[in-house]
Formats: sequence, C-alpha cells, structure tokens
Amino acid sequence: MRGGTSKGLYFLAEDLPVETGARDRLLLALMGSPDPRQIDGLGGADPLTSKVAVVNASTRPDADVDYLFLQVFPDRPVVTDQQNCGNILAGVGPFAVERGLVRATAGKTVVRVYLVNSDSIAELEVDTPDGAVRYAGEARIDGVPGSHAPVIQRFIGTAGSQCGALLPSGNAVDTIDGVACTLIDNGMPVVVLPAADFGVTGEEDKAVLEGDEALRRRLEAIRLQAGPMMNLGDVAQASVPKMSLVLPPRAGGLIATRTFIPQRLHSSIGVLGAVSVANACLIDGTPAAALAAVPDGNPKLCDVEHPTGALTVELSLDAQGQVEKAGILRTARMLMDGTAMAPEGL
Repeated sequence: MRGGTSKGLYFLAEDLPVETGARDRLLLALMGSPDPRQIDGLGGADPLTSKVAVVNASTRPDADVDYLFLQVFPDRPVVTDQQNCGNILAGVGPFAVERGLVRATAGKTVVRVYLVNSDSIAELEVDTPDGAVRYAGEARIDGVPGSHAPVIQRFIGTAGSQCGALLPSGNAVDTIDGVACTLIDNGMPVVVLPAADFGVTGEEDKAVLEGDEALRRRLEAIRLQAGPMMNLGDVAQASVPKMSLVLPPRAGGLIATRTFIPQRLHSSIGVLGAVSVANACLIDGTPAAALAAVPDGNPKLCDVEHPTGALTVELSLDAQGQVEKAGILRTARMLMDGTAMAPEGL
C-alpha cells in the first residue's frame, strides 16, 4: 500500500514469524535488502519505500487494532522499530477494514489505532461508502500525484512518546558542536537545527544536499551526540532521531524544512516529524521559533514546507498553550494484494 508519501508492505501479525530475528530475516529478504537497488525484492530503493506495517486486532479497550512500524534499511541488513511512521499509518485504517479487523460503517469509519512503537493512540477516519473502503476522491497531498479519498489522522498524547518528554534534555535549546539545536519528540524524535548554520539556503536540490559529504558528516556527528541526550542511547544503527534543518517559510507556511532521515534527504517530511517541527516553532527561544510565521487562533493550521510542497498540521492547544492534539490530512491506496515469495531456506 501507499500510505501518505511512503510505500510499504502491510502484514497481519499472524502471517509473520513470532521470533524477532526470523521475522527480520524474512522482511529483509522480501524487501531485497541489503542492496541499494533492492533488485531482488519488493523494496523501492529508498527508505520511504522500504517500510513495513504489522497489524493485528487489539485487546486494548481504547483501540481496534495494534500497529507496529518497521523500517527496513535498503542498503544495510537492518530492521528497526525505533520510530513511528505517520505516513504508513494512513494505510492502516483501510488495511484493517480490508482484512476484516474493523467492520466498516456507511459513510465514514473511525479506526482507533494503538501505535506500538510509541505507546500512543491515533484515530483514523476512512471513507467507506456502502460499507467498503473508497480510495478515489478529491483530496490532494504534496508529494503524491493525483487526488484520492482523504484519511484524517488525529494523534493524542504523542508528546515524549519515544524519548520520555517533549524536550527530553530538559532544554528548549542545546548547543552541540557549536550549533543551537532543539531536541524534541512529539511522536517522532527530531533534532531541529537552523539551516543557515550549515550554509544551506533551501535552493539546493536533493542530489546536491545528499552529495555534500561534509554536510552529512557534520549532521551525523551532531545526531550521534543528540541520541543519548534524547534518552535514545547509541543511535549509530538507528533511524532516529531525524535531523531537520529549518529555514524561513518560502510559500506562506509556518516554516521550511530539509530533513535527513537520518542519512538520506527526505523528499518531503514525515507526518510525525512535521508535528515535532511545528511544535518546536511554538516554543519560545528555539531556532525554529525565531524563523517561523506562527498563525493566530486555536487550533493552529500550520503548513510545514518541504522540498515537494507542504504538509498541513493542525495543532490544538490546551489552556497552558501546550499542544494536546495534532491532526493531519493524508491519503492512501492499495497497490496490490497477494503472496510475497520468500527465498528458499527462510
């Protein structure tokens, strides 16, 4: 399925090995990793198209299904569960209905999802006219061609879900290698840094930024130091934290971003990564707040600009001005339904 601006394999948990090592070996083989082209598997040779959703009926009273996200590295034999993926989440609601885990209702179906990676809850609103998932529609999201049926995502209680606190270091600003950073986790651990400190203007294309070895080495050095400060430990082999360079908005949005995930440049921005960056813009004294054009009102509709457009985040604030709920418009599409063949011996 395509979920948001990502693509991945969606499995019922019962169809995968229970033992983690056996499961990961199978997923690496199905994706064709490790190989930068993933030529011998179903992966798309990019971190955004080498993702996995594992879904099962939930036993929790506040959820219909449990969703475990797994990132399969294209070029390394690594499968990690150290992050969420809000884009792949967009396909979980339709998948749950298609597989009979949730009974569709006429018009719209709300699917309550327990995000295993972050111990949090999201609600997905899926179009289900006549009791079946509808993928065609008029909703458009930047980074995906055409229009599709909307999937409305609402995230509740994601602050500090992976790092233990919204600001895990206890500071709005930390200085690492001479760069003022905000270490933040509102569903996705992100290091928010001013792009100007790295000589990045926002005019560079993806190939230029990914080909800048000095830039990537410098970002990775900061990331490795940020990991323990964010209660994530040694992150050398992890896919978090993400590294988001921020600039003043170019197209009337909240802020502009260039995000490394963590070594490759994201062609857009992750859903929960955008929530974390938008939240950083609302915290006084942060590098993001200094650059952001924060809208009035509550909730705040914030366009987080990225290389292929913008992702709109709706932030609802409590009486103390803290973010209590985040809403996102995504779309999804089922691309195929079938049997993936594992190599002999697995």
